[in-house]
Amino acid sequence: MRLPAFSSLRLRFLLAVTAWVLLGIAAIWFSAVGIFSSHVEQSYHEELEVHVRELARLTQIEPDGSLALSRPLSDPRYDVPLSGFYWQVTAPGCAPLRSRSMTRGALDEGIAHSPEILHRVDSGPTGAAITYGFTRRGPTGEDIHFVIATDQSELDRLIYAFTADLALWLAGLAALLLGTGLAVVAFGLRPIDRLTAAFGRLRRGEAHELEGEYPAEIAPLAADLNAYIRQNEEMVARARVQAGNLAHSLRTPLAVVTDEAERLSEREESAASGAVLLEQAQAMEQQVEYQLARARSSAGRKRSGRGVVIPEVAVPILRAMERLHPERRFALEARGCEGIVLPLDPVDFAELLSILLDNAGKWARSKVTLTFGCDSVGNLLAEIEDDGPGMSEEDIARAFEVGTRFDADMAGSGLGLAIARDLAESMGVNLVLKATGTGLLASVGFDRARGDG
Repeated sequence: MRLPAFSSLRLRFLLAVTAWVLLGIAAIWFSAVGIFSSHVEQSYHEELEVHVRELARLTQIEPDGSLALSRPLSDPRYDVPLSGFYWQVTAPGCAPLRSRSMTRGALDEGIAHSPEILHRVDSGPTGAAITYGFTRRGPTGEDIHFVIATDQSELDRLIYAFTADLALWLAGLAALLLGTGLAVVAFGLRPIDRLTAAFGRLRRGEAHELEGEYPAEIAPLAADLNAYIRQNEEMVARARVQAGNLAHSLRTPLAVVTDEAERLSEREESAASGAVLLEQAQAMEQQVEYQLARARSSAGRKRSGRGVVIPEVAVPILRAMERLHPERRFALEARGCEGIVLPLDPVDFAELLSILLDNAGKWARSKVTLTFGCDSVGNLLAEIEDDGPGMSEEDIARAFEVGTRFDADMAGSGLGLAIARDLAESMGVNLVLKATGTGLLASVGFDRARGDG
């Protein structure tokens, strides 16, 4: 699948949707993690304050001066060895009292130096710990230090677990949103894809105008384009009619001038002037025919939606050639390209084939063969081969020049191949002449990829 170009609307929409989804997901992730972390930390701090107050309430000094608890703390984790939950009570002249969970190490009683509960992150038996502490006066006025701590890793573990679950859930949400965005973009641009396909059918000659119904935003464009196509079609028809009328209006005066020049050349006193006038009249007729042919081919550039159907386009032309050159045999071969439609003007293409077939019929000894062939991607190659005397490389180089004639006795004006060259250039096809050793081969090649572009 070919990736869309950077200038395409589809890519721009996809990038915008992707950027919006990623920004939204990132904002949700950061805000949710921040809010959760704040609430968890607040909950931990409140819990530790409750526990340190409970520790102070349960602590008592025995008659022998030792420290003891009236009962264990309500949270059983303080009784599990190295559970991450610890407490400690110290007083001057008394052995420290520690939780069963603290099987090693000790808590820093320095945090407990005020009747107010203070906290900080300190070192604990199993790593960094959130430590709370405060002091209270004993029976004899001594300070009793109450310290309680929870491993920082416990808080981090909760936050990490929430973050991992949130990231997994948001990844699924991002995938769903991106999929939805892709579907929306594809659905929204589907009318443009249909419009592109309609243009393709129009270029290939499979339709006369843009077909289909389009949304309100695109329908006026399609309607205007169809109107433009119809206008061009009408302009082509008018141009061809005007070219024909011009040819008819010029041929009659030129015929009169040519006839008068021939009469002058027959008189002895005006023979030289008549010959010059006759030569110039013939040159004028030649140029008129050539320029009219160019005008017709230029008009043909504004194609209608019709196309050239292979090989049906050649059937009536070959019938006409058989009547025009009855002593020659014309054969048609189509190799794997039956029914293919080329996005070319059928009138211009038929005229190009007519010129080449007529030229081959004039020079052929007995046979002219028209062969259509297509490659795997639909590129057309039309070859017209005759069994005549052929041409040298020097003659082939001059063959497309206006007025070139290689045999004065052969009928013609020397314009056929020049007109064929202009028709080929106007249609975007390649016209090449080749000497085969047993005749001449005229090859017409059409690049389907170029024509579809």
